[in-house]
This record gives sequence, C-alpha cells and structure tokens, in this order.
Amino acid sequence: MISTNDLRTGVTVEIDGDVFMIVDFQHVKPGKGAAFVRTKIKNVKTGQVFERTFRAGEKLNRAVIERKTMQYLYQSGDTYYFMDTQTFEQIPLNKDQLGDSIKYLKENMEVMVMFYEGVSIGIELPTFVELQIVETEPGFKGDTATGGSKPATLETGAVVQVPLFINKGDVIRVDTRTGEYLSRV
Repeated sequence: MISTNDLRTGVTVEIDGDVFMIVDFQHVKPGKGAAFVRTKIKNVKTGQVFERTFRAGEKLNRAVIERKTMQYLYQSGDTYYFMDTQTFEQIPLNKDQLGDSIKYLKENMEVMVMFYEGVSIGIELPTFVELQIVETEPGFKGDTATGGSKPATLETGAVVQVPLFINKGDVIRVDTRTGEYLSRV
C-alpha cells in the first residue's frame, strides 16, 4: 500500500484492477476543507491518460512492475516481436500494447519491456532516440529570420517539427516523451 501523499512521477499503482503510472501530480491544500492530490494517471495497458483526484492520505495498492531489457526484432502485421538479450526468448506485443511508442521504434533498438504479474503489458523507450530524416522540404538560405520550423518524416514514419536548416538524410535526436526535436547528431 502507498499513501497518496507519497505519489511521485513514475510510480505505478493499481486502481480498480488496472495498472496506472503517475504522469503528473499536485498536492492541493485549499483554505477551507481537506487537502487533496490532483493527478494525471496513464493506463499502462491502453496508454490512455486520465485526471483523477484523491483525498490526502488515501491508500492505494502499489503495482510492482518488472522491467527487462529486450531488443526489438521485427513487425509482422500488428504484432511486434522483442527478444530477451540474455535468454534469447521472444515475446510478441500487439500494436495496442505499444501505443505511441511505435512512432520511435527502430529495428535492433533496446527497450525496457514491462511485465505485470508475469504478463508483458508494454514498453518503455529510451528517453532520447536518434533517427534519420527520410523526407522534408529543403531549407532556403536566409530563411531563418523567423526561427521557424517545418515538418520532417523520420525513418520510423513519425513526423516531427524541425528547424529550417535540417535536410533530408540528417540524423536527429528526438525526445520520446514529448516528440520534440532536440538536436542534429
């Protein structure tokens, strides 16, 4: 059991039989009435994000999530296959379990596969990934006065906004949490 006063970003809890990860939290102490905790929680299985309010001091069941480093091998239809780098065991995950992670998933990439009660429920990508740009409009010399950006399609199919000086074939670093361009590699 964990108290709502001890909630932190990244903590996993069990609510109504589902596993949720705390995305954001805020302790609120109004002038009148009891304190409460306002949270944003993400369903680990479906990827949906909810806002939920708890009374201060309320107890929740802590969900113990086991994480294993695995390598992404390939995709077959809506199924993605991952291999344990120690035992060479392969685990299939479907598109729904991966959610938005698919946008940054590249073959042979090492990711953390999450297990709850022995069943794989999803993956955690590295915070930053380096991907090549396969399509973007060319930047024009002197077209930087506004500090604008343009859309660029990455090798995984994801589209991110990049500065005007980035060209097709460049490798960029992307933050997988926000989907934002960070730098050119």
